[in-house]
Amino acid sequence: MSSTEEQVRAVGRRWADAEVRGDTEALGALVADGFRLVGPVGFVLDGPQWLARYRTGELVTKSLDWRDIEVREFGGTAIAIGVHEQTASFKGVPADGKFRATHVLVREDGGWRLAGIHLSAIGGPLPFTPGAA
Repeated sequence: MSSTEEQVRAVGRRWADAEVRGDTEALGALVADGFRLVGPVGFVLDGPQWLARYRTGELVTKSLDWRDIEVREFGGTAIAIGVHEQTASFKGVPADGKFRATHVLVREDGGWRLAGIHLSAIGGPLPFTPGAA
């Protein structure tokens, strides 16, 4: 049997692939009941709202790179923190970005399912640049 880290990374690969394909069936199978996504500007979506953006064609993800991932396990919960870089559009408006992403996963039915994703923009112009005054 593979380690928690390997299992969580595999879920992350399936998630990123399904996002790029806009595969709502695969995405829906990856999430736990009560799933929430916190977007990079603070909006909150539940599972059906998250999936609806793909079903309606409003969200198109052309590429999604999920890398530099650190996985920690706390009993039946795993936290994966990494870099999420995407090329995407929402309602035809570019939604490209590079984010620090936290994935919260819970152990269910013998595997890991996403309970939450939180995106936070990485750095940027002042005042976010370290050491800048």
